[in-house]
Amino acid sequence: MDDFDRAEPLAGTPELLGRLAARFARVAVISGRPVSYLLRHLSGSGATHLVGLYGMERSVEGGAVDTAPGAIPWRAALAIVADDAEATAPAGVVVERKGLATTIHYRTAPEHGGWARLFSAEQSASRGLVAHPGKMSVELRPPVEIDKGTAVAEMSSGLAAVCFMGDDQGDMPAFAQLSLLRAAGAATLAVAVAADETPRDLAAAADLIVEGPAGAVAFLEMLAGR
Repeated sequence: MDDFDRAEPLAGTPELLGRLAARFARVAVISGRPVSYLLRHLSGSGATHLVGLYGMERSVEGGAVDTAPGAIPWRAALAIVADDAEATAPAGVVVERKGLATTIHYRTAPEHGGWARLFSAEQSASRGLVAHPGKMSVELRPPVEIDKGTAVAEMSSGLAAVCFMGDDQGDMPAFAQLSLLRAAGAATLAVAVAADETPRDLAAAADLIVEGPAGAVAFLEMLAGR
C-alpha cells in the first residue's frame, strides 16, 4: 500500500489471533509499527502479545506501552531527523514518524531512492542513528541491540517449538534467531510472505513461502485448526 497511514490488517485478523492464542502457549505480533498502531487494529486479539518497533515497545496490561529504556533518549534526535526530511525531501517522498524510528518512503517516487539512502546515511553518521533498508524505504532507528531477533528470543523462552512469519528485511534477525533456536534443539519454522518486494535473502532463508497476505491468513487458519 502506498499510504502507510491507511494500512490495516485483513478483516477477521484479531479474531484469528485470538483463536491461535487459545490453542498455543504464546502468540505474538512482532511489528515495525508502533504499539499504538497494533492496539488500535488488534485490540480484540485476546492473549496475543503486541510487540512494536522491532521490540523497542510492547503492550502491557491496561493498554499501556512499555518502552525499552535505552531507546528513549533517541526520541528527540529522531524528531529532528523527521523535521529535516520533511523540509528537504523531493516531491513524492513521504516521511513516517514512529516516535522511536523515522522512515523515509519512496515507493511513490522510486526515482528518489538514491536521495533517501543518501539522506539516511548522512543522518546516521551525524546523529549516531542506524539506517535500515526496507521495502522501498529506509528507516532510521536508535543504536540499540534490539530487533525482531531479540524479540523472538524473549517471546520463545521456554518453548519447544517456534514459528515466525515475515515479509521484509527487518524480519531477517528473527529468521536468524530461529536458526539459533533450532541448533539448540527447538523445532522451528520460518515462513516468508511472498510479494513483489519481498527480499530475496528472506525468501532464501525461509522454510516455507506463502503467497501474499491471503496466503499468510490461510496458513494461520490452518494452524488455528480451521
